Amino acid sequence: MGTPLTAIPDHIQEEIFLRLPTAADLARASGACVSLRRLATGRSFLRRFRCLHAPPLLGFLQRDHFFPVLPPHPSAPAARALALAADFSFSFLPSHCRWIVQDVRDGRVLLGRRFEKDDPSPVFRELAVCDPLHRRHVLLPPVPDDLAHWVEHQVYNPFKPFLLPLAEEETEETAFRLIWMAHRTTKLAAFVFSSSTGKWQATKGGPTGLVLDRGDSAIMSRIHPHFLMRHYAYGCFYWDWLVTGSRKLLMLDTRRMEFSFADLPPREWSKRVAIVEAGEGRPGIFGFHGEIASDLSYAIAQKTGESPSQWQMLKTISLDPGYIYSIDAATGRYLLLVRTAASSVDNLVENSLVEYFSMDAKMLQLQRVCAKQCSLMYNGTHIYTDFPPLLLSSRAI
Repeated sequence: MGTPLTAIPDHIQEEIFLRLPTAADLARASGACVSLRRLATGRSFLRRFRCLHAPPLLGFLQRDHFFPVLPPHPSAPAARALALAADFSFSFLPSHCRWIVQDVRDGRVLLGRRFEKDDPSPVFRELAVCDPLHRRHVLLPPVPDDLAHWVEHQVYNPFKPFLLPLAEEETEETAFRLIWMAHRTTKLAAFVFSSSTGKWQATKGGPTGLVLDRGDSAIMSRIHPHFLMRHYAYGCFYWDWLVTGSRKLLMLDTRRMEFSFADLPPREWSKRVAIVEAGEGRPGIFGFHGEIASDLSYAIAQKTGESPSQWQMLKTISLDPGYIYSIDAATGRYLLLVRTAASSVDNLVENSLVEYFSMDAKMLQLQRVCAKQCSLMYNGTHIYTDFPPLLLSSRAI
């Protein structure tokens, strides 16, 4: 007669559970008995599991609405459970209809209050960080005067605030940090808020964190906020940036809190590009070519742990002809593509069908997320990734 699974020491059971391929597999295994569920929901085990497994893509937020992935996407059951359990209308916030989604990460949503006509300054708005699954929120204090005055003459701030991923050394799961960038004349700065201290502070080097060329600064003053698409990979944030006539990547290393510029792969990139986590600590880049492109190119950095300067073209992915494709969002290892029929591009006001597809940077396979009738192509799409509700999604606020 075989040895019962419960007779295996806990630390061996943990190692077995850590090797389950997906969070859904862990959820099913934990339902076998009380002792296995207690092990699978333990705080130390969950931290290890989350470090080894990327959270699945469950949907995206757009214009303050949540769109869960639909069948046959493998995350559809977890996405449906999330849509039923969470409150993405943010009704638990005061004056909830006056908030706009700024960023989404680790099950948290960063909201900014809508600007009013009588706002004294359009640069820094009121912010809130919330956990829609557990219906909790924190209102952030305003940026202090000594930092806000640094950009007091700015007409608007083209950078949206964004959340930082959880650091491995952070033991408190409800702790969070966020960054708000701003620029003035030829200088670019980043201000950091930490829930542990409850305070804003300038990054290392203060408001002179990055000195821009005057030509770059003139371009910066004309950039619309939605055009600065932000990406994250391996501790660094990236923005596709036009620098003195050539495109580069503006890079913020959150481990050293330092700005730098990185080169794009040497070819003509059209539309947006997206940075993802390609594996082994190397960032990857997706992009299109040509006016009406049907091929998606993918390259990865040749080295790890530094600003990418040399890239290796890995693959060209052929997409269905007869459609216009664009990159709508990217985060971690996931890319979100949107497509519409080429014949309807000039008639979007007539509720054209818009389809969304996800791509895993490791598998490089398109998976249909959802489709909806849309009269306009909206910016400001935020991918929502998290573990299945109730088992692996701990309270984030």
